[in-house]
Amino acid sequence: MEPWQNTMKKKRRPTRRPIRLRCSVKNYDWGILGHNSKVARLFALNSGSDIDPAKPYAEFWIGTHESGPSYADSGSDQPLSLKSWIAEDPSVLGEKVLDKWGADLPFLCKVLSVQKALSIQAHPDKEMARVLHKLHPSVYKDDNHKPEVALALTEFEALCGFISLKELKDMLRTVPEIAELVGVADAEQILLVGERHENGKLNTDLESMFSRLMLSSKETISKMISKLKRRLNLEKKKRQLTVKEQLVLRLENQYPADVGAIAAFFLNYVKLKRGEALYCGPNEPHAYISGECVECMATSDNVVRAGLTSKQIDVQTLLSMLKYRQGAPEIMQGVSMNAYTTRFVPPFEEFEVDCCNLPQSASVVFPSVIGPSLFLVTAGKGRFDAGLVEDDVVTEDDDIVEEGEVLFVPAHTKISITARSTELQLYRVGANSTFFKDL
Repeated sequence: MEPWQNTMKKKRRPTRRPIRLRCSVKNYDWGILGHNSKVARLFALNSGSDIDPAKPYAEFWIGTHESGPSYADSGSDQPLSLKSWIAEDPSVLGEKVLDKWGADLPFLCKVLSVQKALSIQAHPDKEMARVLHKLHPSVYKDDNHKPEVALALTEFEALCGFISLKELKDMLRTVPEIAELVGVADAEQILLVGERHENGKLNTDLESMFSRLMLSSKETISKMISKLKRRLNLEKKKRQLTVKEQLVLRLENQYPADVGAIAAFFLNYVKLKRGEALYCGPNEPHAYISGECVECMATSDNVVRAGLTSKQIDVQTLLSMLKYRQGAPEIMQGVSMNAYTTRFVPPFEEFEVDCCNLPQSASVVFPSVIGPSLFLVTAGKGRFDAGLVEDDVVTEDDDIVEEGEVLFVPAHTKISITARSTELQLYRVGANSTFFKDL
């Protein structure tokens, strides 16, 4: 018998009533300061707390993960975590989600406010996550994988995946410091590779070069960066530096003498417009650089870091798990569900994301689904109607939602929303609809 099956014997009265959540915040040093941070504003509105103008606000967590749990606003004097609230009546997840993932949400949602770059990192696949969690449970706190999608709230910069063969050749020709580090012979070997190359062999060469860089001593990297900065400072008097060269100098200014600044030459630079999204799968190298986004992922907090951070790094593990696939990542535009809603569906069954922008007085319906949903209001005010019977309505304004509010919606609940402000912006996260179709 599963543990959640025991709790069902003492469960509360079944409900379809959405429940408001109080969510967690992270004040990492890369976050945006005070009132300029979307995370700060959402957290203040969600919790009723004041914003500290001198403090960075980095992440607003929505979900059940122990690293940043949400709490059910259930009217009880004692705070009850969303995970515990679900455990009292797991039927709110729907039978299919409960059978697949137990009495827990398979997805986690965050809002990120990024002032300076996050670490060069990757998230392990399920097999590697199980190994890391068993070996180092205090560092890797769960045994799950963490594919993720970042949906831009503002212009959003990131690094993701390895550059193409053409770009790799250009880099070796134009960044002599890297060519010198990896060795002239190896650099020339790459430059001689034709377009009809053996992909496996090229991946091995790329892995060898990248590993040589990431495993170099601090002294070697420090000298290399000094040489690079001197050259670029001279060259910018004669020409416009490339976007990647400017980026590397920005990163080095944020993290002096850090190998991660040089590693950026190997990775694709991506600039998202508001409303676009970037998908990062397991074992994919990436780093968020600046901007604000809604980030959705499988429920996990496993991160393997190797640069651009003051946190613990594990270079050997990162290098061993990376996918050395080359080429630009896909920029997701989403699929239109109706006049106001766009859906982003990654190739993993744990989650999908709906982005909804409602003009004043407009209405939209989110049909009943056989799994749970999380709703986050990022701007505006509106009416949130779950078709409740009179007994389920707690107060007169129980159906009014506004910026900063987060709601858990049980399975099999249709939601109708009408904007009361000039524009209502919200996000819905749920289990991937393809998961239900495949059953």
